[in-house]
Amino acid sequence: MYAIITTGGKQYKVAKGDVIDVEKLDAQPGDKVKLDVLMLSDGKTVIVDPEKVSKMSVQAEVVEQFKGEKQLVFKFHKRKRYHRLNGHRQNLTKLSIVKLPAKPRAAKAASTADESAAE
Repeated sequence: MYAIITTGGKQYKVAKGDVIDVEKLDAQPGDKVKLDVLMLSDGKTVIVDPEKVSKMSVQAEVVEQFKGEKQLVFKFHKRKRYHRLNGHRQNLTKLSIVKLPAKPRAAKAASTADESAAE
């Protein structure tokens, strides 16, 4: 079972037990956070209905806050004696996926009960 979640303007494919690095979240290590679900799949069925997935959320635990690797930013204009070298390190949050939403079984069980009663 896996889910597609969104956080920080990006989308991630996650399963239970995965550890992912996302844009910095305002949470301390050990805190639980809930992430929005865009899609849920159990291998057989895929749920993408906006009404159903808007009620779902993935629960994750903050493992640590850290800075990513340095990205070099180099600006250069040839024959103008212009060059600039800057670096940037993005603030990131490491999340461990604790719990995925359960597939809604109540609607399926109710529909099979209605079908058997109709027969």
